[in-house]
Amino acid sequence: MVDVTCLGILVADVVGKPVEKLPERGKLNLVDRLELHGGGCANNTGIGLAKIGIKTAVIGKVGNDGFGDFMVNSLRSSGVDASGVVRDASTSTSATMVMVHGDGERSFIHYIGANACLSEDDINWDIVKNSKIFHIAGSFLMPGFDGQPTANVLKKAKELGVTTALDTAWDSKGQWMKLLEPCLEYVDYAVPSIEEARMVTGKRDPADVAEVLMDKGVGIVALKMGSEGCYIKSADSEVRLPIYRVDAVDATGAGDAFAAGFLAGIANGWDLERTGKFANATGAFCVTALGATDGIKDQAAIERFIAEREA
Repeated sequence: MVDVTCLGILVADVVGKPVEKLPERGKLNLVDRLELHGGGCANNTGIGLAKIGIKTAVIGKVGNDGFGDFMVNSLRSSGVDASGVVRDASTSTSATMVMVHGDGERSFIHYIGANACLSEDDINWDIVKNSKIFHIAGSFLMPGFDGQPTANVLKKAKELGVTTALDTAWDSKGQWMKLLEPCLEYVDYAVPSIEEARMVTGKRDPADVAEVLMDKGVGIVALKMGSEGCYIKSADSEVRLPIYRVDAVDATGAGDAFAAGFLAGIANGWDLERTGKFANATGAFCVTALGATDGIKDQAAIERFIAEREA
């Protein structure tokens, strides 16, 4: 049995830093660092959870190619159960060129690849039913799974007695609430970024954003608010927590790290304030290293960090 199963996008990230501008046509620019990292919301959140010390499985799809080999091996070497990752010879593994600017901000060139082919039929239900929490990681970036298929899977997970969670990505096609609405009544915890949640709900204020999602059926909303920390709302409580300031190297994966920290708190049975602080701290650790997961530490290290900052 695992504590959390993350279903969603798996992406091979080719990360270069610093990139302040693209080379002119036919020309070449040099960078100080160029590395291959596992990426994608399910990968990042899953490995983050495993590094914290939470038993974790990942479900997704990759190609039968070199990037796919790398993704599966990276998950396994991080202690994640990757038996739910499907290898599909008819497509290629999703990949992103991540261009990290000198200030830590990123720009992306993305190939959606195998993530577009993930479907309900790819779900290993033995893994899901033996999980405490089932987390959808990367809604809006899985064309074959977004919308009603996601709702069907979340509904079945809840019928199996599994707690459900959902995180979003940016919807470049602008479908937002149209795709997400069928899913929300089956979501116990929603952990989107404030920018994405504003697009989904059409509201600006975090409390109003959360209210719309809860009116649609979500149990608890935790909004990732970047430099403003996080906002968490349940039926009977409201929590606003500031970030922990650190020297940022790379913001890649910070939102997924927050999700990992938040899910770890839920798996551990913590209250929302402790969970939110731990999630913020996990996000802070993430940005101190290049790549989406390299900076994340175990639960004891993160709790020591919180205690030092609180003192």
